[in-house]
Amino acid sequence: MFGSFIGTTNDAGTDWGEQMLNTVASQSIRHLFSQSESIDLEIHCHPSSKLLQGNLDGIKMTGTGLVIRRDFPVERMSFETDMVAIDFGSILSGTLRLKQPTQAMARVELSESGINRAFGAKLVTRRLENLDWPQLMEISGGKPVSFGDVQVKLLPQNRIEIFAKAQVGDESIPICANTQITIERRRRVLFEDAQFKDENVPEPLQDKSRSLGKAFIAALNEMVDLDRFDLDGVMMRLNRLETQGKNLIFSGYARIDRVPKNP
Repeated sequence: MFGSFIGTTNDAGTDWGEQMLNTVASQSIRHLFSQSESIDLEIHCHPSSKLLQGNLDGIKMTGTGLVIRRDFPVERMSFETDMVAIDFGSILSGTLRLKQPTQAMARVELSESGINRAFGAKLVTRRLENLDWPQLMEISGGKPVSFGDVQVKLLPQNRIEIFAKAQVGDESIPICANTQITIERRRRVLFEDAQFKDENVPEPLQDKSRSLGKAFIAALNEMVDLDRFDLDGVMMRLNRLETQGKNLIFSGYARIDRVPKNP
């Protein structure tokens, strides 16, 4: 569902411009996602005559049931921009072009099931396969190590329980750790204070499981960097994160230099 709020006016030309802008902006945002259940869009402009000069008071978007790059589900996302200066002429060609960068406050809500689905995406699994780091080769006796079957369970106070299997040749070694999730330099998500659990690990494998578990956490800490996932023309930064029940919530801001092209 798409909706807009753009002041009030009786000017037919401005009314037409409002409708055109709402259509183009809606399509630009919708095309960023592989799938969406609903997207609500509000374009604020008062008085609405400013629209003809390309000046907007702000844009607010709320979306639910979103999927990014076919494999990364987002339960809910919202953002609200500062003042926006657009090239009104670009709307006539069906595009949305900014005259100058703008900033937006953003909130992203991920579900536990969505996070687990994301860990199965090829973009993620490829980075956890056939690792030949020196510290890993020492543990594995010179054999490359792959980590897979990753599952997470969200816990209170920004902690998660994470399960995985390390594949070393023909040997499969279970890993289980309880970790704190934090933000580093506003762009990286880190897994810290890892406490390894041996209850479901056979006793002969427990030492190797803990050693491989430390390497697995190190691999995750290298992966979850927003700079690796920035959309074209958009730089994202995080202010805080919080676990709430079965959801993980991020809040921060985005600097938008240009409206991203379709991925």
